[in-house]
Amino acid sequence: MTSPSPSGAGGLGPDQRVRTIGELSDPVPQVRADDPVSAVGRTFREQPALRAVAVVGLDAPVLLTRAALERHLSGRLGYGRALLARAVVGDIVEPDGLRVDAGLPLRDVAGVLLTQREVLRDDDVLVLHADGSTGAASVAAIFREIGLVFQEIAMRDPLTGLPNRRMLDEHGTGLLAAGADRSRLAVLYVDLDGFKEVNDTLGHRAGDELLVVFAQRLAACVRPQDLLGRLGGDEFAVLLTDVDEVAATAVADRVAAAAQERFVVDEHRVQVSASVGVAVGSEIDDEEPVFGVLDELLQRADRAMFRAKRAGKARVGRLRTVEEAGAPTRRALLRRRLNHALTHGGGLRLHYQPQLDLRTGRVESVEALLRWTDEELGTVSPAEVIPLAEQTGQIHALGAWVLRTACTQARAWHDDGRDWAVSVNVSPVQLAEPGLTEQVLRATAEAGIPPRLLQVEVTETAAIADLPLAVEQLQRLQAAGVAVHLDDFGVGYSSLGRLRSLPVSTLKIDQSIVARLDSDEADAQLLSGVIGAAHTIGLTVVAEGVERAGQLERLRELGCDAAQGYLISRPRPAPDLEQATAS
Repeated sequence: MTSPSPSGAGGLGPDQRVRTIGELSDPVPQVRADDPVSAVGRTFREQPALRAVAVVGLDAPVLLTRAALERHLSGRLGYGRALLARAVVGDIVEPDGLRVDAGLPLRDVAGVLLTQREVLRDDDVLVLHADGSTGAASVAAIFREIGLVFQEIAMRDPLTGLPNRRMLDEHGTGLLAAGADRSRLAVLYVDLDGFKEVNDTLGHRAGDELLVVFAQRLAACVRPQDLLGRLGGDEFAVLLTDVDEVAATAVADRVAAAAQERFVVDEHRVQVSASVGVAVGSEIDDEEPVFGVLDELLQRADRAMFRAKRAGKARVGRLRTVEEAGAPTRRALLRRRLNHALTHGGGLRLHYQPQLDLRTGRVESVEALLRWTDEELGTVSPAEVIPLAEQTGQIHALGAWVLRTACTQARAWHDDGRDWAVSVNVSPVQLAEPGLTEQVLRATAEAGIPPRLLQVEVTETAAIADLPLAVEQLQRLQAAGVAVHLDDFGVGYSSLGRLRSLPVSTLKIDQSIVARLDSDEADAQLLSGVIGAAHTIGLTVVAEGVERAGQLERLRELGCDAAQGYLISRPRPAPDLEQATAS
């Protein structure tokens, strides 16, 4: 699947206009319902590239595909062709076949198509144009479009329409893979000074309006080839290409100046400013950074931004010394302290976040999430430690520790009368390890729990990257009784059509898809179609990142099976979770 293209400097909303199903369809000729089947068969034989015809003369047009006609002609114990020698086309078509208007946006039609069981078994859908002509759209192409819509949602900030951190990461990775000179890359980290005061005094609505207007000003400050994104809250980032330190600083100066112009939000005049941190690729040494070039630049720009704030805000900051940058020292310390933690158990622990069954209202399973507090480093984010462990190979020891700890906790809950299944996340690196199945089953056996009390979560990209190996590993786990969940669906490279070939039992919808569920009806309808289609192919659906009561209620209406998120419970240590669920 192709990643969505960034929208250049502004990136304010999807760059593409809304496509319609008519644009996706290919024209097909029309035949009448009273035409002989033999004549239509001859038409297909004379036009080998023809995949379907539209049958008119009924109450409504119906699509007849080449494959459907062949089934009729070769059926009936091989006598189909003879039995249909005098039949007309109207005798063999289903009059209630699915048809859609050509002007219907793909975003809308996708949800409708996915809920139709017969569509999942067929190849094409009939498309009706306003001028009376007809077309056929491939269901496979519809599935691809659904994936692109999901990716577009997952790659953008819902408030400003700007690319989010995920798109920044993918765009930066793509630039480097294409041979971009990293010494000519730069990152600006922008924080809006005074934003909290606007939120506190004028309310969140005014704060949101301020962020949108500020995003538009930022877009005017950068070039079309640069990528502007919102990281969250009042923080933004700009990825600059083909620049040196002077050019990057000039852009940062424009951003700082633009922020100082008065804003009018919710009919109030507001004065704020921006602190901007600058980091350029030429500052990074030749050794490949543990967390990647973009992460390294973002971290440096972030520290430079705080330097600007300490210096009085409303200005541009740079890190001028190696000591200020500090990243190599931290990387080395992280490696050493993680090894110490794995060897001696220092500071590693699991928190657990429950998944609420939306039909019963009970907690049936929990997800185990890694936490690490080190004596020297303090609290270390999983987003920092897991990429490090994957690159250093420590992920195998870390993953084994997580499995053992999760299984031990599952046994303790089982003995206490809580039959909660515990799900653990498996890294792509672990998934590629031939002994993963044995490691997982050994952990359940040593803890004395049935395999059903352990669930394995893999991300879309992890499962699809090496499909044959992934399928083999996951099939063996499923056969042994360990349920396999596909995590973060909607942001990777899978599709509902392709899911039927993967040995998974549960689909976890990424929180970026759930975010606008209670405020955007188009997103809700699209998710409704996905839930229906997932159920059709036998999958359970869990929604992640549920934070509002409106989202939870909408998920119930859409038939989602389970939900997980801060509304239900934050991740907690096991004793705290037990107390919370008991109250």
